[in-house]
Amino acid sequence: MKAIKILSLISFILIFIISVMFFGWWAMKDYFVFGDSRFDQVQWITAQPSDDKPCYRGDMAFDLKQRVLLRGMPRNIATILLGRPTWEDHGQIEYELGYCLWREHGLRLYFDDNDKLIRSRIAQH
Repeated sequence: MKAIKILSLISFILIFIISVMFFGWWAMKDYFVFGDSRFDQVQWITAQPSDDKPCYRGDMAFDLKQRVLLRGMPRNIATILLGRPTWEDHGQIEYELGYCLWREHGLRLYFDDNDKLIRSRIAQH
């Protein structure tokens, strides 16, 4: 009976540690994967995918989200800054980042009815 309690306690502790590590990584994933470089407009607009850099815009995405794309920014200013979007819909635009973390990612911008930026996020396809 005592061995079962010890085994249960060890299992609980291991599951807890693994869960904390996983959710910690998940919360910081954008910073670790997409946070290497500051935003550079020329590099952003001229970036092309290649075999050695499949995540060709990904390095600048976190900086864009945190520092450049501020809530309330007009849509036309965002498109002047980032260039023509890869995908566009009423209230949303998306810019391709490339293949990051084994999947295609994009930087998606959401706008309200007055074409003001509500939020931005890194979307996985």
